[in-house]
Amino acid sequence: MLLDDFSRLSGLQLDALKEIGNIGSGNAATALAQMINSKIDMNVPNVKILPFTEVSDLIGGADIPVAGIYLNVSGTAPCSIMFILPVAQARMLINMLLGQPADVAPEEDFDDFRMSAMMELGNILAATYLNALSMFTQISFIPSVPALAIDMAGAILNAILSQFGEIADHVLVLETDFKKEGQDVMGYFFLLPEPGSLSTILNALGVNV
Repeated sequence: MLLDDFSRLSGLQLDALKEIGNIGSGNAATALAQMINSKIDMNVPNVKILPFTEVSDLIGGADIPVAGIYLNVSGTAPCSIMFILPVAQARMLINMLLGQPADVAPEEDFDDFRMSAMMELGNILAATYLNALSMFTQISFIPSVPALAIDMAGAILNAILSQFGEIADHVLVLETDFKKEGQDVMGYFFLLPEPGSLSTILNALGVNV
């Protein structure tokens, strides 16, 4: 069966992708803990399928300010990766990683240092997820340098659509929960396959039935 989008994934296929997400998040938590010399917990509490047009609603609406990280992934199963969260949550997450109080900086203050930390976080999340996916599929995934944008959710998503029109109509969403010392931040990790890539991945996982 040829699957070109996520809309027809079975429970077994979703479970396989969620398990890979959990392994990736566990590896990311380890990498982040080594980077910041402090324990941080990460997990993927929910995996869902969404039409690309509904992504902004999931985040809180097209007009909500968000921080978005985007990577293009080349290889046998080319795809794209996005990590998006509202600016207020992004600020909390970066402060969490920097060992600072959640409210240490005003919402509008997202300076070069925090932007650099956000891009490094995107690098770690993408690398650990793709490494987990590669381990299970034996497929090589080559991520690009991440691009970071801080804008309204609708503007960022429209820019991605206009630049990369070959993504699927549906996307895989891995809700990603970060916890540290009583602080809790939820972000959204998206996998956007190019046509044919999803079938390649599922075939390699042995769940394309």
